[in-house]
Amino acid sequence: MKNNLEAYNLVFGISIYDIFGFTASNYRSHDSNPGRVKVSFGGVCRNIAENMARVGANTKFISVLGNDEKGKSILEHSKTMNFDMSDSLVVEGASTPTYVAILDENGEMVSAIVDINVDHHLTEEFIDSKASIIEGAEYMFFGADNPNIIEYIVKKYQGKTKFVLDPVSAAKAAHVKHLMPYFHTVKPNRHEAEVLCGFEIKSVDDVRKAGHYFLSLGVKHVFISLDADGVYYCTGEEEGIVKPNRVEVVNVTGAGDSFIAGVGYAYLNDLSTLETVKLAQTMSIITISHEETIHPEMAVDYVMKKVNTIDWTVTTF
Repeated sequence: MKNNLEAYNLVFGISIYDIFGFTASNYRSHDSNPGRVKVSFGGVCRNIAENMARVGANTKFISVLGNDEKGKSILEHSKTMNFDMSDSLVVEGASTPTYVAILDENGEMVSAIVDINVDHHLTEEFIDSKASIIEGAEYMFFGADNPNIIEYIVKKYQGKTKFVLDPVSAAKAAHVKHLMPYFHTVKPNRHEAEVLCGFEIKSVDDVRKAGHYFLSLGVKHVFISLDADGVYYCTGEEEGIVKPNRVEVVNVTGAGDSFIAGVGYAYLNDLSTLETVKLAQTMSIITISHEETIHPEMAVDYVMKKVNTIDWTVTTF
């Protein structure tokens, strides 16, 4: 650790103000539908930062927001959740990234609008103004939303901190594939790993081949989500698959965000690789057991208690 008393993780990425409209019954297009509206705060990286802070990891989050009520509410919420967004870019006159979705009576999305027109304000000059924050972090976490800025950061600040990537989607993974050698840790799911590696992953041998491929590029820690089949891990010294048995699923949204947050907590607390995988998966299991993207009771004591109640199958190679 650079400084155990002040060690922190830095998350970098987009914050999104989510608005969901739920139709009560018989959705009708081109009409006003009775129902309910729910507002929440999202964005993969913002969710990672909140989950990380909820389990007690010292967390800074650099994002970009408009100087509007939506942006102000996101900043206020970060204070409540105890993660530091004070180094974020607030753009005067801009709209905070917003996602509006309409869902029918079956919960299926019938229409949505995405307003993310503010991220171009994240310039190299702004990044360099945060050099001390980047260099002071133990680890810096990314989604793959802004590949040009990510490339600038990992090349400019290589060796100053350790970089962790959640590719977010297979499509976005393709845009950061060439940057794999710069990352200390990568956490793709099976489909994202296929894009990053260039071959299909259908068997245990395939996922092991993928893990070794990442290591050959210089990645130190590899975690590949295999959905119901658990999580594959590979560090060069350790390799295996950890699978929880009998998992209750209510809503899978946010599972990957909480997993990466668990990795961040584990890194700051020097947990072993196996402990890291179990804790991170436990955070995912807690997340998917609730309809909210971030479980309202997510906390370190809750997670630690849950880890010990899960029936695990651990396979090592």
